[in-house]
Amino acid sequence: IYANYVMTISNRNKCAACFRQFNKLEHLVEHMRVSYHSVHEPICEICKKHCRSLESLREHLIGPLPKQECRNIFSVRGCKFCLAILDSPNARWNHQERCQFSSLNAGLLARMANMGIRDNLTIDNGGTRCSQVVALACKMVGGGSDGSLDLCARVCLIDESENIIFYTYVKPSIPVTNYRYETTGIRPEYLRDAMPLRQVQRKIQDFLCNGEPMWKIRPKGGKARILVGHGIEQDLDRLQIEYPAVMISGLCKSKDPLAGDFRNANFPERYRDISEAGYCKLSSTDENKQAQQRPQVFSSNISWPSEASMNRYDIQTGIQDPYEDCVATMRLYTRMKSQIHRIEDYPLASDPQNRNNFASWRQSELERMTPEQMLEISRSDYYCWCLDSRGY
Repeated sequence: IYANYVMTISNRNKCAACFRQFNKLEHLVEHMRVSYHSVHEPICEICKKHCRSLESLREHLIGPLPKQECRNIFSVRGCKFCLAILDSPNARWNHQERCQFSSLNAGLLARMANMGIRDNLTIDNGGTRCSQVVALACKMVGGGSDGSLDLCARVCLIDESENIIFYTYVKPSIPVTNYRYETTGIRPEYLRDAMPLRQVQRKIQDFLCNGEPMWKIRPKGGKARILVGHGIEQDLDRLQIEYPAVMISGLCKSKDPLAGDFRNANFPERYRDISEAGYCKLSSTDENKQAQQRPQVFSSNISWPSEASMNRYDIQTGIQDPYEDCVATMRLYTRMKSQIHRIEDYPLASDPQNRNNFASWRQSELERMTPEQMLEISRSDYYCWCLDSRGY
């Protein structure tokens, strides 16, 4: 009888999402108040445990100390790319063939793009929704007396289907002192008659805003486009373009990869870092200090313990092409956006209808709830990528 009583108390104080157990019920309520568990968290399809990031889910399934039952099932029926559990080993094999996105056409299309300027920048005046997404990437050359000042000399913009929208060399506003040819492949003659920086800036900004004034741009219901990129803050700075942070989905290094905190430090309105999707890596270069940091973003945050070479494809090897950068970031973004989560009327904790779900004045009421009931009213504190495909 005592053992059953202890088990009942233990289950009563056990989080229905992450399975943490607490000595007192008020501790569980406080945990739910600050954890923001939701349907948008990565969830183990075997034991239904919620994880804070895909990296945490990988650790749960195939890490140094995985849950053994989950590991055994995952080793037979789990996709090593998206971590989904399939019905059979054969279904897993067929799924992984599609999931790895192995048919790369970046190299060929990028080389074709080098043959001339691509300029398909047009403004949609016909009610285009904000779900339109474009990826931006730049290549920098050096300016200043020591060549360390980054100057944009090449820019590429693609759509969700990886089609080139805009691709051109850019003539910097100050003299170039280091073309960084080993990584950029840019020669002086390429920039001699290139499009001036001011003209490039105006074209891209007008295209992103899509006819909306800057002050009116909003993440829901507008016409402005979502901008995706890696190191996008630096690219926008070098292009001297201003764009609202709420419309930017950028890859950046997480604050604490070991803790699984993938929140985007630069763009707080769009929290989850899409680099956790995990299917490309960047090779080391000495293009500039930012480029030297890029391999760390992918290798530390989304590493697979023993199969890194199987799970990702290499980009930026040798001469680098901004089109390849755009394709990599767009594929990461597309994978995150394609997640299927339950539709909620008010998916964010910041929505007015959810702000009092765990208010302190409801403490007594919350302590009478079961862990499952508390999980039901819990909401996410970040904007999940899946909401982009639903027009939230």
